[in-house]
Amino acid sequence: MNKQALFIKKDNSYIQSSTLLLLAFITVFFPRVLDTLGAPSLVNFFHFAIVPFAFIVALFQTRTKNRNQISISKELICGLLILLGVMFASALLNKAGFINVILNYFLLAEPFMFLVGIVCIPMSQASFQRFRSWIVKFSGFHIFLALFQQVLLTVGILKATTMSVPADNIQGVFYLSGSGHVVGASVAISFGLYYFSSLKNNPLWLRASVFFAAFMQLLFSDAKQVLLVCLVSWGILILLRVKDIGKTLQYLIGAVLFGIVIWMCVQNIELFRSFKTWMRPEIYGPDGEATLLKSASIRIIISHFESPLNWLLGLGPGHTVGRLGGWMLPKYSDLLAPLGATIHPASKQVWDYVWSSWLGPATSMFSPLFGWAAIWGNIGFLGLGAYLYLGSIVWRRIGVDDFSKFSILNVIVNGFIFSQMEEPAYMLVVTGLIALKWQEKQIAKTLQERSEYINSGINPYWETN
Repeated sequence: MNKQALFIKKDNSYIQSSTLLLLAFITVFFPRVLDTLGAPSLVNFFHFAIVPFAFIVALFQTRTKNRNQISISKELICGLLILLGVMFASALLNKAGFINVILNYFLLAEPFMFLVGIVCIPMSQASFQRFRSWIVKFSGFHIFLALFQQVLLTVGILKATTMSVPADNIQGVFYLSGSGHVVGASVAISFGLYYFSSLKNNPLWLRASVFFAAFMQLLFSDAKQVLLVCLVSWGILILLRVKDIGKTLQYLIGAVLFGIVIWMCVQNIELFRSFKTWMRPEIYGPDGEATLLKSASIRIIISHFESPLNWLLGLGPGHTVGRLGGWMLPKYSDLLAPLGATIHPASKQVWDYVWSSWLGPATSMFSPLFGWAAIWGNIGFLGLGAYLYLGSIVWRRIGVDDFSKFSILNVIVNGFIFSQMEEPAYMLVVTGLIALKWQEKQIAKTLQERSEYINSGINPYWETN
């Protein structure tokens, strides 16, 4: 029994830390819609300052004595420092700009910083519920906004946009951004599953309704790859559950039934017909268009290697197909170029290949600009190893239940499809929900241990925030 978990010192700094973490979440979650409403483009960069600041404040203000919290935080901080060291080494080798290092590092590190910020705070039940209620409100507003956009699209108000496909306008708080419909659907499904599995004090009909609304957002936005990612992650989770025969059978039966329902919907319901787009075997062979397009970034990156060190340290932060090199540096060149940002020709060559392919502009499913290629291309196998080490800590020490492991698998699978591993809003939602699950378990454990103390006749004095 961890007796230290029973004593939580009352300190207003905990409330300040959680408030700062919520502010950090806001700067990541809402800038796209603020940009669309006319805010300066600089609003998209606020989170690069606020998230690290909230992380540092949470670390320095926490007074936890819980050895598990301290151990997890230290291990994650160690991993973050290793990643930073590799990032600087790659930048020195490839003469990347300092601003490249900062932006590329935070794109990868921010989710883990947010995770540490939540995990290191010794939350009471009241402070946990207060923090969670705001995350629920923000996520619920996102789903509501997306469904409202569907209504506006139906009546014709959203016709005059830059989106070539009408369904791409269903983006919720990520309106308007290039892949906002995919990011929005991913966030909605993650939250829908969390709400259904965690808020069990709410009526079943309400939890089911929230998940149904999230699933409808996925359908309306035509984000086919989000459903594929969920199915693949579900399948992997089933395989990992083989030792637990009962759970494995439950998940297997559920997966089969869900697959049958989806197949029947694809064949018979118009809203699902777009899922037939991928049922073209000729594009998947060794010389198929999908295969060639997906692997284009790997071939182009390798063609620019000048020494064996490039295999270990890549071509430099922001120099290949990540979010920074693929989108941010070209789009915000007026802001970043004066700060010394550097651009590598590999990024443009990959985009040229995308636009030269008949499949390239049609879908992000087969995009060569995907997360794992970006990490490897930018900072090599050493950087990839550092990132995987951070992910392994989350899997081993924080992913305490099937929802958390399913969410981690979603990130892994998404990393083979597009750039969502470097999408701050999606990643902070996922890591935030995983951290909330972890905190929920810790609070339940603490309450149980307190009850055992009282039942044993010992009634220690403690304070809660």
